[in-house]
Amino acid sequence: MAVTVNIKDLFESGAHFGHKTSRWHPKMASFIHSKRGDSHIINLDKTVEQLEKALPVITEVVSDGKQVLFVGTKNQISELVRAAAESVGQPYVTERWLGGMLTNSATISSQIKKLKMLEKKMASGELVNRHTKLEVQRFAEQIDDGNKKYSGIKDLRGKPGVVFVTDAVIDRNAIREAKRLGVPVVAIADSNTDPVDIDYIIPANDDAIGAVQLITDYVVAAVRDGQQVSDKKVAPSGGVKEK
Repeated sequence: MAVTVNIKDLFESGAHFGHKTSRWHPKMASFIHSKRGDSHIINLDKTVEQLEKALPVITEVVSDGKQVLFVGTKNQISELVRAAAESVGQPYVTERWLGGMLTNSATISSQIKKLKMLEKKMASGELVNRHTKLEVQRFAEQIDDGNKKYSGIKDLRGKPGVVFVTDAVIDRNAIREAKRLGVPVVAIADSNTDPVDIDYIIPANDDAIGAVQLITDYVVAAVRDGQQVSDKKVAPSGGVKEK
C-alpha cells in the first residue's frame, strides 16, 4: 500500500519555511517557491513530488530484506528519530556521527563486538565474580560509552539499503560516507543545503520539529509497507520465499 503524502499537513507543520535569503544555496533554487520578507518559501508541491519518488524506494529496499539507517544527530530532533527507527526495528544514529561508521565497517564492527561481549559478561555475572568493584565500575562505564556511540547500529547488518537523514547540513558526513559506498540517500534539505550528494532531496524546513516528525512518519510508513511485503514472501512454514 503506497504512502499518501498530504500537502496540507506539510503546510500546517511549517515545512515550507526556509532560511533567510542571505543563507540560501543556489542549488536549491528549483525547490524554492518565493520570498517572504527576508526568508525563502519552499515549494511544497516539489516536496510532495520528491517524497513520492523517495518513499517507494524505501519500501522496495525493505521488502528485499535490507535496512534503512535513520540519521538525526541534532539535539531537538534526535529523540524523535530514535523513536521512529525503533518503532520499525531499524538502525539509527542520533548521537555524534563518528567518522567511518559506514566506510570503516571493520573497525566499527570490532567495537560493537567488544561491546556486546562486555554486556554478555556483565549480564551473566562473570565480570562481578572475577573483578574488583572498581574494575567492574570501569567495565560498566565502557558499556555505557559504547552504547552511547553504537547502540543504534548494534544490529546493523552490513551496508544499509538506504540512509535517511533529517538534517543534510549537520549530518553531511553521513551523506558523504553513504555516497562513497553507493548507498542511496534520502534527506531533508532546507534552503541552505548543498544537495549535490543527495539522491532523493526532500525540500523542507529542517528546524521545524513538526515538519521533521511528519516527514519521518512518512518514512516509517514506507518501511512498514516494505516489511509487510517482505513478510508475505515468507511461507507459513518459515524460510521459503516466493520467486
